[in-house]
Amino acid sequence: MLRTIINKRTSHKCLCTLVLLCSFAICRADRIVLKEGQIITGKIILEKQTQLYIDIGISVLTVPKDRILEYKYGDTTEAEDADANDAGTEAALQPVDNAPDRLYKIANLKKTTIEKSVDTVSEAVVKISCPGGTGSGFFINEDGFLITNYHVVEKETRIEVTVFRKVKNGFETKKFKKVKIEAINPFVDLALLKVEDLGDTKLPFVYLGDISRIKAGEEVFAIGNPLGLERTVTNGVISTKNRAFEGLLYIQTNADINPGNSGGPLFNLAGEVIGVTNMGYIFLGGLGFAIPVDYVEHFIENRDVFAYDKDNPNSGYKYLQPDRRRNKARPEFPGKKD
Repeated sequence: MLRTIINKRTSHKCLCTLVLLCSFAICRADRIVLKEGQIITGKIILEKQTQLYIDIGISVLTVPKDRILEYKYGDTTEAEDADANDAGTEAALQPVDNAPDRLYKIANLKKTTIEKSVDTVSEAVVKISCPGGTGSGFFINEDGFLITNYHVVEKETRIEVTVFRKVKNGFETKKFKKVKIEAINPFVDLALLKVEDLGDTKLPFVYLGDISRIKAGEEVFAIGNPLGLERTVTNGVISTKNRAFEGLLYIQTNADINPGNSGGPLFNLAGEVIGVTNMGYIFLGGLGFAIPVDYVEHFIENRDVFAYDKDNPNSGYKYLQPDRRRNKARPEFPGKKD
């Protein structure tokens, strides 16, 4: 009987100690969110390319990375950020550092699922149609300013923007034909357009992300109109955030990028634009490229330097070729004899 009491007391003491240790560990724990919605708290003791090893106090778990939605290390800075987020979820979703004279907006958005992000941002993605073909674009504010690739509107002045608005039974389209080219930069393949015949239409827009916060392996998705297939969503991961081509850096992703995707946004799981899709290999899936968002911000902020001018032959304006000479004989010059 005495032995039983001692054993029970000892077990109770050990259990209390274990609870305290676990509580202490959880307070400083790393946080792993699985795609199915479960949350694991513990200490990440080893990170490999395809899996994480997590010490949860009584055991070590091995979790494949393809099952993980996101994970964060529980250092002091992140703990402070978590406390700040707990102070108000709405505050974390509000725009930050948005100067009134700046065309684009940024925000500290929380990551979620692709499904929820697509539902939030899809209406801000548009189809851009020109006599020479179609592409994609996205609104950066409620005043009708939008971003696309330069090569989508290159040498074109007749531009039409199609917006897809959610209705009860799906989507309805609305077309705007009065579209102005505000600025272009052929060297980084970017164009800033403005829809001028909005009327009383209220436009959804997207926030631009922070290039310094994205990482290789991070899940991303693109929305566009490849081959005329409107509102197509493709997803993948960031293969690398700094692939070099001809002196410029690009985000490489294995999300499919096809003709018609050009000018469309590449999103992170927070629904923030981290790049503008502009290149892909038609016959090699999994090789897509996007212009990093910091290039986009620089282009917008310096739009006066890149302002479009139809009188400038380098501005993308399409000049009509003169008719060929019908009389091919040598012209005669007055007062001159052979």
